Amino acid sequence: MQPDLQPIRSNEQTIGRGGPRYAPGMELPGVDSQRVLRNTYLLLALTMVPTVIGAYIGMATGAVILQHPMAATLLMLGAVIGLQFAVIKNRNSPLGVVLLLLMTGILGWWLGPLLSMALTLANGGQLIAYAAAGTGIIFFGMGAIATTTKRDFSFMGKFLFVGMVALLIAMFANMFLQIPALALTISTLVIVVFSLFLLHDLSRIIRGGETNYIVATTGVYMSLFNIFANLLSILMLLSGNRR
Repeated sequence: MQPDLQPIRSNEQTIGRGGPRYAPGMELPGVDSQRVLRNTYLLLALTMVPTVIGAYIGMATGAVILQHPMAATLLMLGAVIGLQFAVIKNRNSPLGVVLLLLMTGILGWWLGPLLSMALTLANGGQLIAYAAAGTGIIFFGMGAIATTTKRDFSFMGKFLFVGMVALLIAMFANMFLQIPALALTISTLVIVVFSLFLLHDLSRIIRGGETNYIVATTGVYMSLFNIFANLLSILMLLSGNRR
């Protein structure tokens, strides 16, 4: 089981990611994109706390997820998507931060069983470290591209969203089919799609297209979560050593 989740990124715009519509009182593009980026990184670092706590709880109590993967996946998707809408609705208040931290704690709990499965392998700790390092490399790589290039990556939004939905459908289908080669393919494509989502979102922040750091953090976190989970799944399939 691998927890692939679709993020909701919105700044008064449709899920189809059309141009932003700015409400009264909101910051205008380009006013202080560096401050938004800095606050996004700080809040992103803070989200790691409930994620780690949730992961520890999930490692101890995640048997329910493994026993009922389909029901648990649907339940968790509903909860996480609902929390994302709530975060967006409260993006201009401290409650938005609280809801975001709650969401990351839940996702950490859901990640727990995958970490437990990895730790049953002889080299499980090493694989987790490799997945974390790989996620960090992708994050800094996409950030460097977004910072140094002058290209506008907003055109990718709709295509990436369609690809994300297709991968989510494929993931559910493979819960029944249980084809290892298909699981490997899905995980690889998820990493590609969410790496590009990461580039898209970081570019929007830097160019002033995203002016709310709570919403920005939500999108970036979801991309990193999916990259890490699927990178770890690939490493377990290809390099896991049974005890």
